[in-house]
Amino acid sequence: MARSLYEWLWQHEFWLPPGITWEDMQESEDTHYPQPRHLLLSIPFALILVVIRCAFERAIALPLSTKLGVRDKQRPKAQPNPVLETFYSTRRKNPKEGELLSLAKQCDLPVRKVEKWFRRRRNMDRPCLSKKFSEACWRFTFYIISFFTGLTVLYDKPWLWDHRECWTGYPQQPLQPSLFWYYMLELSFYWSLVFTLPFDVKRKDFKEQIVHHAATIFLISFSYCANYIRIGTLVMVIHDASDCFLEPTKIFNYMKWKKTCDGLFMIFSAVFLISRLVIYPYTVLYNTYYYSMEIFQPFFGYYFVNVLLIILQLLHVFWSCLIIHMVYKFILQGTMEKDMRSDTEESDKDEERDKIREKEKNGIMCFCNVTSNGYIQRNGPEPLDNRAHLANGHAKER
Repeated sequence: MARSLYEWLWQHEFWLPPGITWEDMQESEDTHYPQPRHLLLSIPFALILVVIRCAFERAIALPLSTKLGVRDKQRPKAQPNPVLETFYSTRRKNPKEGELLSLAKQCDLPVRKVEKWFRRRRNMDRPCLSKKFSEACWRFTFYIISFFTGLTVLYDKPWLWDHRECWTGYPQQPLQPSLFWYYMLELSFYWSLVFTLPFDVKRKDFKEQIVHHAATIFLISFSYCANYIRIGTLVMVIHDASDCFLEPTKIFNYMKWKKTCDGLFMIFSAVFLISRLVIYPYTVLYNTYYYSMEIFQPFFGYYFVNVLLIILQLLHVFWSCLIIHMVYKFILQGTMEKDMRSDTEESDKDEERDKIREKEKNGIMCFCNVTSNGYIQRNGPEPLDNRAHLANGHAKER
């Protein structure tokens, strides 16, 4: 069964253009082609990147956040409550009104205190500012290294300047060592993001991020197996270009450097919109859809790689809408709006109202005590204006 599935999966009709078989892709001493087994190396490389990231965040990013004045907000902790904790971990983190009433009865607590408990418990699970700062520092470091690695690898390659060169001699295009290691670097990084996904900062576009990582891994892997190396390198370097500006924008936002953050955000917006909505469709989508047809007829791999590239473009459109909305707000308000993808911390507004009510109540009680005692006391027993107030309301000079 497994052998039949293996043979079906690796039919040359799926991966190679008509007229080309796997025998035509055999390696020699001087010529090397991408081999699917090479992709297995990305898993241990990804684990190495995870270890490097942990060491980087602990030894570099966290001390740097302290020196730059990034402070974590002190959050009030939720009191231990087995009933509420069980509901929180097994049912839902934000209970509905009927569930709040039921939980309040079980715990013999006011509904408002149950709401406060869940609010504080949700805040406890939200990442602190230093964690966000460390994650942004790690990604910024990687994207800078990856982007300039891509430029170094591609600057002397003909397909960077003439996109038709992506298909010259396809699929019998030899794999150069620099392209192999560039591919391993990118693929290992996205695998490492998948491994750390449960522990990374979760934003409102969490589901879109999962789709993005999955599509990216499938796209890189498929392009490697089908020897779409040249078009794949263009996709990767285009994506890294805007990410190099996104992460420092987050860093300066966490540092409260508003003007620097706003300036970098506008640069990032321009680079993102131009690279993802202009350069990417022309350089990649038009290239794979139209120019490739000058070399070979459509086959399964042609349709599959175009579907993956279109999924990435749809995600580009989704994020572009968020960015354009933030730029619009920036133009109107003169300052950058908070990241719409971020999961903002909930404040204890009800708790603050309770404190205000309690102060007002104490003030009224104090006033009542003052009036009933017949005099107003200030800073000790000394009466106001050196007058003693009698019970009948008349004042007598001392």
